[in-house]
Amino acid sequence: MTIRITRRRTVIALAVLAIAGGVAGAAALQAARHKPAPDGTAPVALQFAPADLAYLESTPLARWLPVSGTLQPVRQAIVKAKVAGDVAAFSVREGETVRVGQKIAHIDAADLQSRLVDRMGAVESARAQLALAEKTRTMNVRLLNDKFISQNAFDSTESSYSVARGSVKSAEAQVQLAQNALSDADVVAPLSGIVAKRHVQPGEKVAIEAPLVTIVDLKDLELQAMVPAIDVPELRVGMPVELSVDGFGERRFQGRIERINPSTEPGTRAILVYVSLPNPDAALKSGMFSTGRIALAASAPAPTLPLAALRSEAGQAYVWTIDNGKLARRIVITGRRDDTNGRVEIKTALPAKVPVLSARFDNLKDGAPALVKAPASSQNATRDRPGGAG
Repeated sequence: MTIRITRRRTVIALAVLAIAGGVAGAAALQAARHKPAPDGTAPVALQFAPADLAYLESTPLARWLPVSGTLQPVRQAIVKAKVAGDVAAFSVREGETVRVGQKIAHIDAADLQSRLVDRMGAVESARAQLALAEKTRTMNVRLLNDKFISQNAFDSTESSYSVARGSVKSAEAQVQLAQNALSDADVVAPLSGIVAKRHVQPGEKVAIEAPLVTIVDLKDLELQAMVPAIDVPELRVGMPVELSVDGFGERRFQGRIERINPSTEPGTRAILVYVSLPNPDAALKSGMFSTGRIALAASAPAPTLPLAALRSEAGQAYVWTIDNGKLARRIVITGRRDDTNGRVEIKTALPAKVPVLSARFDNLKDGAPALVKAPASSQNATRDRPGGAG
């Protein structure tokens, strides 16, 4: 019985010692967490120079109206056949330069030549009929004066003479038409430019008004851009437009608003704006896609920060501020961007006097101690004052 009591006391004593040891360990760990640094100093605060900081400012933002579209030549022509026939020859190909009035194709003119000969024969016949009618009329004038024929008989002769004279004019007009058709068999360029497309090949038969070749003049190009009707009142003819073209990298082209359409496009609330673009070296080609922007009047002043102060994470914009000696991560809502001046509108309310980090720093933590270093000039002035730091 005595042995059992002794064992029980021993187990109880061991349990008490274990509990006491756990409590002491927890207390020691808690004390270690709150133990100051070995040298007895507080955590080191991050120091930022004034050049690393920015403040919320009310500034006007530059405004730009984006435009885009396909470049088209101001002057271009689809040359069509004026007569029907077989294409006998083509003297130009795609990409070749042509001058205004240059012969570029020829349509077989054998039928046209025969038609001209026929019309000329009709003129000779009509002239012969006119000569006969004129002789008859002259003779009947004498007979009428001598009272050998009646007035009605003379009027019939006069009518025949007028018909013969009209027939001659009609036949001569037909000859002129045949000559024009024969001349149209030679196809000439209506403007100076570059052959963009040849629609037919030599030997093909073409009808009247069939397209033969397309010629473009690349010296002046035009961009047709759709602009929202709400922005049109701010546009004026002659306003500059800065354009970039696919394939030309960072190169920029300067255009101007040439015309503004007076009505909206069907089914939309947009209006066509025509932007002219000089192209003296013909570097730009028809059909290239271009994007650009038109400078509008600056907006009213709005709270802004430098673009460098803005950060983003998971699609959410934020800034770092120094508030009451600590770093603070503040989520902000942004508005318009002014890439020209490097500013962005901040719609979230921020204290105007709170510094915002405008330089890039890594491994920043919310709540970390932070302070702003005084400018060097201020530090020097402090040293020079009596009692200042040495």
